Amino acid sequence: MAALAAGRLSVLLRRCAAAGAVRPGAQVHARAVVGGWLPDATLETDLVLLYCRCGERERARRVFDGMRTPSMHAYNVLLAASPPRDTMEIFSRLLAAGLRPDRYSVPAAVRACAQLPDVVLGVVLHGFAVRLGLLANVVVVGALLDMYAKAGLLDDAVRVFDEMPERDAVVWNCMVTGYARAGRAVEAFEIFSRAQIEAANMANDLRAVPSMLNICGKEGELMKGREIHGRMVRCLAFDSDIAVGNALINMYAKCGRVSVSQEVFSHMQEKNVVSWSTMIHCYGIHGKGEQALKVYRAMLSQGVKPNWITFTSVLSSCSHSGLLTEGRKIFDSMTKVHGVHPAAEHYACMVDLLGRAGAIEEAVGLIRKMPMDPCASVWGALLSACAMHNNVDVGEIAAYRLFELEEDNPSNYVTLCGLYDAVGRSDGVAWLRSRMRELGMVKTPGCSWVNVKGRAHAFYQGSIPRYLRRRMLWVLDRLLEDMTNSDSEDEHADLYSE
Repeated sequence: MAALAAGRLSVLLRRCAAAGAVRPGAQVHARAVVGGWLPDATLETDLVLLYCRCGERERARRVFDGMRTPSMHAYNVLLAASPPRDTMEIFSRLLAAGLRPDRYSVPAAVRACAQLPDVVLGVVLHGFAVRLGLLANVVVVGALLDMYAKAGLLDDAVRVFDEMPERDAVVWNCMVTGYARAGRAVEAFEIFSRAQIEAANMANDLRAVPSMLNICGKEGELMKGREIHGRMVRCLAFDSDIAVGNALINMYAKCGRVSVSQEVFSHMQEKNVVSWSTMIHCYGIHGKGEQALKVYRAMLSQGVKPNWITFTSVLSSCSHSGLLTEGRKIFDSMTKVHGVHPAAEHYACMVDLLGRAGAIEEAVGLIRKMPMDPCASVWGALLSACAMHNNVDVGEIAAYRLFELEEDNPSNYVTLCGLYDAVGRSDGVAWLRSRMRELGMVKTPGCSWVNVKGRAHAFYQGSIPRYLRRRMLWVLDRLLEDMTNSDSEDEHADLYSE
């Protein structure tokens, strides 16, 4: 009779867990306590499952800690739902209890190592999985692959990837994302192309697409980005995926196609705060401050609540376009209207905005009112403004603060050196250059690059031999001459047509 009653309670708890119904489940818990059905290993395991499924980790942990001998199922349920440090503590307790980790507990511990991050312990768990014979399981190997990829140990990730007996979409996406995060564009494109051919259902799997689009934007790979966009359109998956839409907006803007970004934005079926913030940022980086403000106002009219990223984007847009009055109003509205307290990034944007407009003293006053210690970006914005307006007194203060915060950054020395040079302070220039030599600082030369037939060709200042410069200038002269002649011929043709 008692076993039958406990079985019924167990069924009820599992149904509540499946439905995420914590209140009825808690009532069943109370009934089990009052009826004297606890302790019972099955009921307690079901209670752990219920509370974990409903996001009540503390209650789940209390039940777990009260168990005399927690079952392997209880360990696995709690491991999957716990934060990284708790996961490792529970995993250690599992080993101390003499239990053998399985294909559920090992991936949970490996994922915790990836989040901490603790690669050394992750490598130990890798060896543990080998000894337990778990490398045939795709979930275990996928967790190891993800850990190595997130840690930037891509060579180790590739070895795990190559040894996998089978690969699912999660594994392929993990490799693509790992290469993209590490900035290894060539390998990312290669593995993404392989995935489209070799992996089942990858054509409709969008999880790696935002990473690929981000790296296209970073590398200026417009053609590859358009190719991915076309693939998304063909599989009819783009319009309904917000993350892909946001990544497309960002990619086209970074490749100089803001009009296409706006078109993508307009055709998105759903937009979140990231979508609006990204569109504002896209206009801002191209100096289109008025359009950025127009998008910001449309966002507010749609009832979308801006966050701190939105305000960073819109204040930066105002700064790049010199919209001082609008920037002041938006900065003041952050706390008063929207309840968002300005962070250091927002103060840096305002200092940059005020500094570009020549309001150096107001920028200094704003820095003094900051509730947190000014960071390097704030002092950097002030130093740049002083260099723009030849304000040596304030510029020196900002520069020396930067020397303390960024000891190895030569750009701050170069900026102050340029300021001294602009006002005729040759003694300051000589002293700074001498100081840079003492510290072993070398300014990285300016660099431009262009992709030709899949190969990046870099051009550094002063790196082109003189004979090549002469040939390049000769070609440019011929091009200008041809263009001039072409324009003249067009004018003559217009005259004859009249």
